Amino acid sequence: MSADTEPGGADPSRGEGTAGRDTARKRLLQWVAVQATVVAAAVHLLWAWPRLGSPPDARPYLFVAGSALAVTVAVATLRAGEYRRLYALGAGTLGTFLGGFLVWHGTGAAAALAAEPLAVVAAIVEVVGFAGYLALFRLAPPTSVVVDRRREEEPDPEDRTP
Repeated sequence: MSADTEPGGADPSRGEGTAGRDTARKRLLQWVAVQATVVAAAVHLLWAWPRLGSPPDARPYLFVAGSALAVTVAVATLRAGEYRRLYALGAGTLGTFLGGFLVWHGTGAAAALAAEPLAVVAAIVEVVGFAGYLALFRLAPPTSVVVDRRREEEPDPEDRTP
């Protein structure tokens, strides 16, 4: 057994034998990332819903679409395997919300935060969720390893006898 392999002969660089490693930490991070994402989506919907009829401002429509994407990613995070691409999408969605706020308000972002309590809540949960998804991304094995594991777990339809 080389220094790079785990006691069971698994090679951690290839993602083997990591199914049970850091399970409690991963579940906690999933919970934090999902909760932060759902709260961020709810805050954006609370802000956008009363403003949907104002045609010159596209933000309410973008917030509704972004919130739908964020909730979809949160649900997929709970139901799917450890997919790095999914975690990157979650971090990217929350990062886009946060970055969009900073770009929209520019140098007046601090004043906008002070004037809008919902913006403060959104910014906090977006940072927390972004950090959670990034941590999950770092802990997850490469997507190809997860896909291979799922293929190994599925029964082969040709092996079934009638």
